[in-house]
This record gives sequence, C-alpha cells and structure tokens, in this order.
Amino acid sequence: MNYLQTEKSIVQELDKTLGSISGDSVLELVHLIENADKVFFVGVGRVLLSLEAVAKRLAHLGVKTYVVGQITEPAITPNDLLIVGSGSGESMFPLGIAKKAKSLDATVAHIGANPDSSMKMYSDLFVRIPVQTKLHLPGEISSIQPMTSLFEQALLLLGDTIALLMIEEKKIDMHSLWQFHANLE
Repeated sequence: MNYLQTEKSIVQELDKTLGSISGDSVLELVHLIENADKVFFVGVGRVLLSLEAVAKRLAHLGVKTYVVGQITEPAITPNDLLIVGSGSGESMFPLGIAKKAKSLDATVAHIGANPDSSMKMYSDLFVRIPVQTKLHLPGEISSIQPMTSLFEQALLLLGDTIALLMIEEKKIDMHSLWQFHANLE
C-alpha cells in the first residue's frame, strides 16, 4: 500500500478519461447551457453529488441552475435545459425525469458512459465519459477504483472544465466571481 503510487494511478486514469471526451460535444453542451433560460440537473447517488457541485459552479457564473427535487425548483419550460448524469443511462429516476422533460419540450443533455442506453430516446445531446461500466462496452477506460468512482470524478472535472470554458469565452474576471459566492457562512 503506497499513497503516492495510488494517487498517481487515479490521476492518470482521470487524465486519460478527460482526454477521451469529445471536445465538440462539450462545446455543444456549453452552447446549450449559455442559451437556456434555466438549467436543471438530475442524477442519483454520487453522480448527483458531482452534479450539485457543477450546478453550484455554474450558478457562480450567473447561470440559473436547479437540482431536480430541490424545494425551490421551478417549472421546466421549452426554453430550459435538463442535464442528466447517468453512467449507464438506465437508472430509473433520471430516465423518468428525462422522459418528463422531453414531454414538456425541454432540451435534454445526457452525460454518461453508455451511448446506446434507454436515455438515448430522450436526449438531444450525449456527452460520453468513456469509462468502465458493468456492461463492458467497446472503448471503455478501465479503472482500479471501486465501482463508478472514475465516472463521478470525471463528471465533476468536466463541469469545472465547462465553467472555465465559459469564463474564457465571456472574458469574465475571476476575482469578480467572488460576489456570487455564498456569504452566509
């Protein structure tokens, strides 16, 4: 057991994973975020935790973000975007929410690992994080980490990458972002 060796292995997995995500699909997602009135997020478990962090970061940039199920969640409209985080694309709750969002004419973006999941029929955009799943799909990046850790980590870092792309595109002064940071702490 060696901390530095284990840490290096995880960082190498993340580097390979993030480098394997389609830059075009990420830029398309940035465009959808920037053009939506409101951006909703849905996921379960640790994926939801990563998405909550992404929602918070985008809120710092002035994006109106909501996590599905939060008490102050407004109605979704055709001018809005739902971002679904689901590696398998088969989790019942995110799948049901995506179906409902599409029935209300909202745009749906799925960030996942399985390009041929049930989520495909409800998604306008798919951003693949090509990591190891229980399905053992072609092109998956294997991981030494337990279960879906690599997916959740890559999802969080993808969110921070999207935020930085938006900051650069809009030429936002980084120091000015502190005005949006929580101040009741």
